[in-house]
Amino acid sequence: MEGATSDNRRRAVVGIFATLVRKGSVEPAQGRELSPGVLEGLPGRLEAVGDALACGRDVEPACASVGRDLARDGVDLGEALCGLRTTYAVVTGRPPSLAAVEALALAWSEETLGYVHQLSCEDPLTGLASLAHVRARLSEVYREADQRGASVAASHALVVVELPLLAGVEGRFGRAMWHVRVAETVRLVFPGSETIGQAGGSRLVVLGERTELLGRKVVALSGLLEGLGGPGRGAQVWIEGLPRGNDAAASLLDELARA
Repeated sequence: MEGATSDNRRRAVVGIFATLVRKGSVEPAQGRELSPGVLEGLPGRLEAVGDALACGRDVEPACASVGRDLARDGVDLGEALCGLRTTYAVVTGRPPSLAAVEALALAWSEETLGYVHQLSCEDPLTGLASLAHVRARLSEVYREADQRGASVAASHALVVVELPLLAGVEGRFGRAMWHVRVAETVRLVFPGSETIGQAGGSRLVVLGERTELLGRKVVALSGLLEGLGGPGRGAQVWIEGLPRGNDAAASLLDELARA
């Protein structure tokens, strides 16, 4: 009796979702395709997942493809996962598998991250490069060095500028103005092709070539920042060596941004 009750509940759930897609019973036998009407009634972009479930194929590639499509369409992750749950319930009467959820979420996240990296590479107010742009420029430096058989650790370095008292400046606009002043000062010392970006709320980083003048430039920058007064008096400037590999360099940049 208990087994029969469970089966009845399962049929009821499937029936509810079938009503939502304006069709009759849609629970298919494994290895059979869904009817065109049922496919049309599934949540947007999820038809490929429903078809894979009905035919007994590996559903993860379809989930990954759908995740990328939904991200490009601007659908948020919560809505995407809700659609996946609905599709599973309609076709199988069960919740989605962990592997299916991971495949969709990972593809959605990767597509979204790629879009973010394509956005404006600098802050329109301060003119500072975004952290994503600094990371991209760092990757270019490593790629070019690999092609030449050179060492990035020997040719480039990060100059870090920290304003520990910036948290005491009132308002977001006030802090942004201090970033503008500091950025202008940094450009006086590094006026060439160096990439100057913001790393966290109180840090700036400069990606430039490691030359015999680098140490002197750091000393000069420290003096100029001290002369600004205010948070500039508490500024700390140092040279951060770069590791051999690009992945390690990206991790270093993230650590500097979090600290």
